[in-house]
Amino acid sequence: MNQFIRLLKVAFKSILKNRMRSLLTSLGIIIGVSAVIVMVAIGEGSQKQIQQGIESLGTNLIIVFPGASRSGGVSRGAGSFNRFTFDDVEKIRSEATLLEGISPVVRAGGQVIGGSGNWSTSTYGVTPDYFEIRKWELVYGEFFTDRDVRGNKKVAILGKTVADELFPNQDPTGESIRIRNTPFTVIGVLKAKGQSGMGNDQDDVILAPATTVLYRMRGGRYVDMLNASAISSEKLAAAQEEIRVLLREAHRLNPGDDDDFNIANQAEITEAASETTRVMTLLLGAIASVSLIVGGIGIMNIMLVSVTERTREIGIRLSVGARSVDVLAQFLIEAVVLSLSGGIIGILLAFLITITLEQFTEMSTVINPTVIMISTLFSGIVGVFFGFYPAKKAASLNPIDALRYE
Repeated sequence: MNQFIRLLKVAFKSILKNRMRSLLTSLGIIIGVSAVIVMVAIGEGSQKQIQQGIESLGTNLIIVFPGASRSGGVSRGAGSFNRFTFDDVEKIRSEATLLEGISPVVRAGGQVIGGSGNWSTSTYGVTPDYFEIRKWELVYGEFFTDRDVRGNKKVAILGKTVADELFPNQDPTGESIRIRNTPFTVIGVLKAKGQSGMGNDQDDVILAPATTVLYRMRGGRYVDMLNASAISSEKLAAAQEEIRVLLREAHRLNPGDDDDFNIANQAEITEAASETTRVMTLLLGAIASVSLIVGGIGIMNIMLVSVTERTREIGIRLSVGARSVDVLAQFLIEAVVLSLSGGIIGILLAFLITITLEQFTEMSTVINPTVIMISTLFSGIVGVFFGFYPAKKAASLNPIDALRYE
């Protein structure tokens, strides 16, 4: 133990003797460690943001899209493209036992005019269940009712972004707007939710009765999708299957026919998004870790130069009784100390970078302690691996030849 401490002191003395060279030698490790930690922190921060965004869509959410079911990206449906009607919604609402609510969604984009200007946004035609399914709250006014839906009432609820653009710093309740030249009365403003997990502004939206949007604005009889909410997370899969069975009945599909719709629940959406960010995080971390290898090569080159410069010193040590293993240990410890020092500085730099990113950008970062430990351990391993050859070369010098070296 005393021998190790003595060699450690010698290593630090040698490193501090050439501070600038030691810092430049460790630069590759510093950059590598900080890059790995920052890249992983950005990846995990993005994953957290996506999960929070998806959760803000609603709890126990089930989304049903029209179209043949798919497997591996290839359509498995052989029948015609079947879309949803209000009859499908009513069948599910009246017969399903595991749903808190279900709402059709009718989309209609376009220009909205009102207040101080105009704004291009999306208008969603929905029913009152939608507000609970997607966990919307109000800052002004009130939600529309089933009676408004049945009466095709031209009432609208503005998202916070739309309200701020058309009616800045005021309560727009009772004001008139025109959506694609159709007049509407504003009856409420939604509480801000921010961006979704996919990066879309959830507040850049207008909600209106589904019948009004379908019959007065878009025409036709088909809705774009269905949104539903299970009674609990434990019943999510069962509720999804219940919807599937009822839709197959409504669409008169035979037992051997493939579904002519697709169902996704919140857990599946979250898992798919998380898997994507996990892969990206690993990829970014792997790319950044290349810098550690480059840093290790830099340490090996400088240690070889150090061995050459200190050849006479090595010869003197060997001639007065030092063992080859002592010389090997000394140079190996120097390489590891250089590498670990670079790793520690890299960790501190990573903290500084992530704090700066969060302060001056909207980026979210999450520093994982496991990544810090792995990066520190890996930097030590890099020091051992790339320091062994120079240390071995120093230990194998012939004392007589070393003393003659000029």
